[in-house]
Amino acid sequence: MVMQPGLEIFAADDFALWPIGEHESYGHLVLNGELTPAEVGTAVMRIAACNDFEPEEEHGPCPTDPLGSFLHGLLTMPDLFAAGGFRVTDNATGTVFVDPGCCNGLETWRDWLEVLDGTGYSSFGHDPSSVAERVGDGVRLMFDAHGTDGSPVIELPTDQVRRLVTGAEQDVRDFLGLVGTWAERQLPAHGAAVTAALARALDLASTP
Repeated sequence: MVMQPGLEIFAADDFALWPIGEHESYGHLVLNGELTPAEVGTAVMRIAACNDFEPEEEHGPCPTDPLGSFLHGLLTMPDLFAAGGFRVTDNATGTVFVDPGCCNGLETWRDWLEVLDGTGYSSFGHDPSSVAERVGDGVRLMFDAHGTDGSPVIELPTDQVRRLVTGAEQDVRDFLGLVGTWAERQLPAHGAAVTAALARALDLASTP
């Protein structure tokens, strides 16, 4: 069983602010410390695009240059969104048991800790409506709680799920490490600010 942090990707054939990779719309880019610079560029582009709208007046005027304008929401909004989440797959069969749906974001990855140590339940968007819930000493994962009776379901030991979450969190941290190096090279005037914003967007800013 594997748990991977995935970022929902849209194709951006006309994007020219920095180099990005080629990806089809509605795919997922797995985040970890092994991405190429172009893939890191794709991820930064997508997270910035998720927050590319006019902030409130108190966040200051939007820059007029294309790069500054595109990054303005990412760099100034207090609450950031990164479309995606942690996907859980049986690597032996390819069966997906948790697939983050519409409106789910990577910034809510700590909901998995709520399953383990809090209320014991969390949902991960819709279409599909994947859920995780504590059941005794285990955690039940359901691909689509609102789907048919044939929706994939599995129960895993709590300790195994905790290890999976820890591994996926480390993948996100390793990705953020790549962002720091990438941003210094590709966006030297904004490097530190972009890296700090990505840390906030991935809910890693206030943790060691």
